[in-house]
Amino acid sequence: MQRLTATALWLFLLASAAAKAQTITITLSGSQPSRKAPAEYFTGAVRIDPLFQAKDPSRVSGSSVTFEPGARSAWHRHPLGQTLIVTAGLGWVQQEGREKREIKLGDVIWIPPGVKHWHGATATNGMTHIAIQEEVDSKNVEWLEQVTNEQYHGK
Repeated sequence: MQRLTATALWLFLLASAAAKAQTITITLSGSQPSRKAPAEYFTGAVRIDPLFQAKDPSRVSGSSVTFEPGARSAWHRHPLGQTLIVTAGLGWVQQEGREKREIKLGDVIWIPPGVKHWHGATATNGMTHIAIQEEVDSKNVEWLEQVTNEQYHGK
C-alpha cells in the first residue's frame, strides 16, 4: 500500500510539473518598452514595439513597427520568410528586381524565404505593420545595404 501511495504521489507531482510548463502567458499591453529602430538598418523615424519573442520549441517572433512618412527598412531577407500585417496607414514594399507595391490597412504580405526586399511608409503617409518571422540558428533576418533615395522614390 505504501509503495502505491509513493507512486501515486510521484505521478501527481510529475503531472503538476507538466501542467505548470503548459501555462498560458499574458503579456500586458505596454509592458514591453518601445525602442527606436537602429539607423544602421532603417532610414527615418521608425519605432519598434515588441509583441512576442520566440519561445522554445517555437521559432516565431513578432513586433509592431511604425514608420513615419519617408521612413523605411534597409534591404534585407529572412531565412524562413516574413509575414507583414498592415494595421494603419499607407506604405510600400519592394522585392529586388520588381516594382514597388503599395500596401494599406488590412493587407497581409508574405515575403518568401531568402527574398531580398524592403518595406516602409510612403513619402507622405505613415504606416504601421505587425512583422512576424521565424528564426534559424537564433537568426531571423539578414540585413543588407540601405535603400537609396533613388530606389525609394522609384527614380
